[in-house]
Amino acid sequence: MVLDRKAQSIEHKHFKDILKYFSEGDVFIINNTKVFPARLYGEKEKTGAKIEVFLLRELNRESRLWDVLVDPARKIRIGNKLYFGEDDSLVAEVIDNTTSRGRTIRFLFDGPYEEFKKTIQRLGQTPLPKIHNRPATAEDEERYQTIYAKYEGAVAAPTAGLHFSREIMKRLELQGITFAEITLHTGLGNFRTIDVEDLTKHKMDSEEVIIDQETSDIVNKAKADKKRILAVGTTSMKAIESSVTISGNLKPFNGWTNRFIFPPYEFSIANALITNFQLPQSPMMMMVAAFAGYNFLMKAYEIAVEKKYKFFTYGSPMLIL
Repeated sequence: MVLDRKAQSIEHKHFKDILKYFSEGDVFIINNTKVFPARLYGEKEKTGAKIEVFLLRELNRESRLWDVLVDPARKIRIGNKLYFGEDDSLVAEVIDNTTSRGRTIRFLFDGPYEEFKKTIQRLGQTPLPKIHNRPATAEDEERYQTIYAKYEGAVAAPTAGLHFSREIMKRLELQGITFAEITLHTGLGNFRTIDVEDLTKHKMDSEEVIIDQETSDIVNKAKADKKRILAVGTTSMKAIESSVTISGNLKPFNGWTNRFIFPPYEFSIANALITNFQLPQSPMMMMVAAFAGYNFLMKAYEIAVEKKYKFFTYGSPMLIL
C-alpha cells in the first residue's frame, strides 16, 4: 500500500514497484542489526520445572551477565540455578530481580567467550513474537533476518527490511539510490502495549544505537539537495530522530535511546517511511500515526482490513510519502 500524504491518496502496488517512487540521489536509511537466538528453554534445579528465558541484553561480557525475562516468573528466585540443553551444557544462576518480570542472570561458563556464544547459538531459538502462537522453525532462522543484517544484538527483526531482496536492492543502486546504514538493536519494548492514557507517561525500554559519520554525511547531503530520504522501518526512524542537531541535520551517535514518538511530532530527517501494518496500541503504530497523520492512517488501516492485507511480522509493507 502506498500512502501519499500531500495528495491524501492511497494506491495498491507490488513491493517491486518501489523503484517508481525514487530516483538518483535519494537515500534509504536501513537498520543493519542482526537478530540472535534469544529464546532459551531449560529447567529449574531440583524441581525440574520447565522455564523459558528470553535474553534481553548482555550487561557484562567477561562475567556473562545478562538481563532476561523469565516465564513463569513467579517460580524463579535469587540463587536458583537454571539448566539448558539435554546434557545441561549451559547453566545460569539468578542473581537479581530487576523488575516484576525481569531478572539478571549469570551464566556459569568457564570456556572462552567464543565458545559461550556458540553454545547460545546452538541452544537458542529465533525469538519469533509470541503473537504468532507457534514455535520458531528452521525457516524462521533465515526468514526473520534482513538480507543486510550485520551486527548481532536485536531480539526482534526490523521487519520493514524483510521485504528487500538482493535483486531489488541492486536495481535501486543502479537507479542511483544510496543505502545509508544505521544500527539499532531492536528490543522487546516495541511490542509492549501502551496502557496509559497520557502518552507522555509511557516509558520506553532503552535500545543501543550506532550512527557513524559516513551515514550522517550521506543523509545530510541528500537533505541539502532536497532529495527523498526514506527510513526503512520505525527502528531506523527512531534512530535518526534520536540524533538530530539544532539545525535539523543528522549527527553521529553511539549510545542508547528510549525515544518514544507519538502525535503530534515534527520529523527532522526522513520525508518517507516504509513500515509493516503494526499492532494497535503499540509504540510503532503511534510513530506511524505521527508521520502519516492519525486520520489518514486509520483510513488506510480500514482499507487494509477490507483488502485483506497481512499484518505484523511477516505482513505487508506500507510506503508513506
